[in-house]
Amino acid sequence: MQRLRGEIGVKPSPERVGQSGDRILVVDDEPDIIALVAYHLARSGYRVSTASTGTEALEAAREEQPALVVLDLMLPELSGFQVLERIRADRALGDIPVLMLTARRDEPDRVQGLSLGADDYLVKPFSPQELVLRVRNILRRTKTKASERRNVIDLGAVEIDKDAHTVSMDGQAVDLTATEYKLLLTLAERRGRVQSRAQLLEIVWESAPDIQTRTVDMHVQRLRAKLAAAGEMIETVRGFGYRLRRTAGNDR
Repeated sequence: MQRLRGEIGVKPSPERVGQSGDRILVVDDEPDIIALVAYHLARSGYRVSTASTGTEALEAAREEQPALVVLDLMLPELSGFQVLERIRADRALGDIPVLMLTARRDEPDRVQGLSLGADDYLVKPFSPQELVLRVRNILRRTKTKASERRNVIDLGAVEIDKDAHTVSMDGQAVDLTATEYKLLLTLAERRGRVQSRAQLLEIVWESAPDIQTRTVDMHVQRLRAKLAAAGEMIETVRGFGYRLRRTAGNDR
């Protein structure tokens, strides 16, 4: 089993740095295919582990707990179908999405892979850019479903857990006051829409008579600072108020 990290050997392209960081396990017995797929995934900001046999694939999946597996159909020791079947039967691995690769164009193979729980199917030869896009789309769907089950608002690097009343950024807890949390939650639940200072005062501060509009500005400034680079998603709409930017990654 080998590991190829985006920051070692292959530098992520500037527009992708820090965009994901999810670990992808690439399984194929052809070194050229592994090198091609790993290179393009690493360039897109993913961390990459590789395996060349079915047995190695299962060992790597248990050790790495990847966010997604790119799995070739024709493998030594265990076929891709057998690996997929064991992944789906394993309680610790069963929810990991799988993108299957195959040189076979026969419909029965695609049907079998999908029936065993593959999330998508790509036929060789394929475009590396298409593979990266499919990986990104699968991960987006998977994270959306997981967030909805957990009552979490996914803002990309930032997550708001509405049940636990907590905020995390890149997996690390962000220490917010109750007012800062409520302010972020209000903007997140209305993302893409401008909220005036008066609206925020009414919702977050419940229109306390001694609260002035500049209080909103002060709390937004503190919130941005605590969210570091992610704080840029809170936009000032001059003359109106504030808006949490809606992006492709959290548009749902």
